[in-house]
Amino acid sequence: MKRHLLIFALVGSLSACQQKPELPDTLPFQVAKAYGFENFDQINSIAYTWNVQRDSVNVVSRDWKWNIKDSTVYYSGPDTTFTYNLTADSLPKQDGAFINDKYWAMMPFQLAWDSGYTYETVENVPSPLKGTNSTKLTIVYNSGEPAAPGMGYTPGDAYDLYIDENKMILEWTFRRGNGAEGRTWTWENVSQFGPIKLAQDHMGQDGNRFIWLTNVKVE
Repeated sequence: MKRHLLIFALVGSLSACQQKPELPDTLPFQVAKAYGFENFDQINSIAYTWNVQRDSVNVVSRDWKWNIKDSTVYYSGPDTTFTYNLTADSLPKQDGAFINDKYWAMMPFQLAWDSGYTYETVENVPSPLKGTNSTKLTIVYNSGEPAAPGMGYTPGDAYDLYIDENKMILEWTFRRGNGAEGRTWTWENVSQFGPIKLAQDHMGQDGNRFIWLTNVKVE
């Protein structure tokens, strides 16, 4: 088992011709690169509908469009529709939903963006749901005040990511507060959207689709 402290700093220096900085050769960054992280600067916006199966009949959907260049987010849900700026002094309560849904949509990239976590790796671990041989990458977010840099809305949470030989996520387990027990879902239906890849379906232990993305558009 290996334990590391991730510091969000891109090593290497820009040359005179302004080449991209060299990314750290760590497993979190390898996963991010497998989904196209190195191409993210080509993207202006990402839009999608995030869907969750609440029970046997009820589905909750939220529409998002993240305009990356100007740091604005369009939201449309069952309660209201509006656009807000991520750099504002005060963010709407729906920003918590934006962060939650973005992790389901873009966790591979969060591994490169986020600063406040440590990670561990274990080789040759069967994934919990399908028993596929994988590398287990455990991400533990630092605990502290939610308003502190890098802490997010739920500091102290943990994710166990089960990674295949191509550095793609097979399954993940979310453990609130880094508790011993958690819930596991698959990462399936990975598709190419412009220069990046996104997983659109997340199946639960019963094999049914639990969370999925539709209307994905990357510009």
